[in-house]
Amino acid sequence: MSTSLTVPWTPDVLLAGVRRRRLFAWVVDMILVGIVSLVVLLALVAMGFLTFGLTWAMLGWIPAIPILYNWFWVASGASGTPGQRLAGLIVRRDDDLGQPGVLQAAVWALGYALTIAAGAVWFAACLVTTRKRCLHDLVAGLVVVRRHPQPAYPFPT
Repeated sequence: MSTSLTVPWTPDVLLAGVRRRRLFAWVVDMILVGIVSLVVLLALVAMGFLTFGLTWAMLGWIPAIPILYNWFWVASGASGTPGQRLAGLIVRRDDDLGQPGVLQAAVWALGYALTIAAGAVWFAACLVTTRKRCLHDLVAGLVVVRRHPQPAYPFPT
């Protein structure tokens, strides 16, 4: 299933309300990542008791869950995480608004993780960039836009 932008668009139409929607999507995604991480943690601990501690070494991979979560969803046909989809957003290539490739999605997810690790102040870049893009968007060559933009047609006179 691919989502294409079929309405006439301008950057104003595609980017209207993107910052608020991204914040909402981030909260939803953090809740989902927390649930997935908790399930994996409990499963590995339980398996550790059954295998006399052999699976406890895999607990070190739990911090990779958010990176894999973001990479999988952006690289998939959904072109966005469940939180972004719920907020009406989609991740697209900046040059032609096509679906991001697997490598672009990996760069985006790793850049996102590094931005989080370096401190949330780096997200302030979206306040000054022309297309409301964060640093990891710029590095990966992606842009987050509205999935179903409402064209600004003039009212009939």
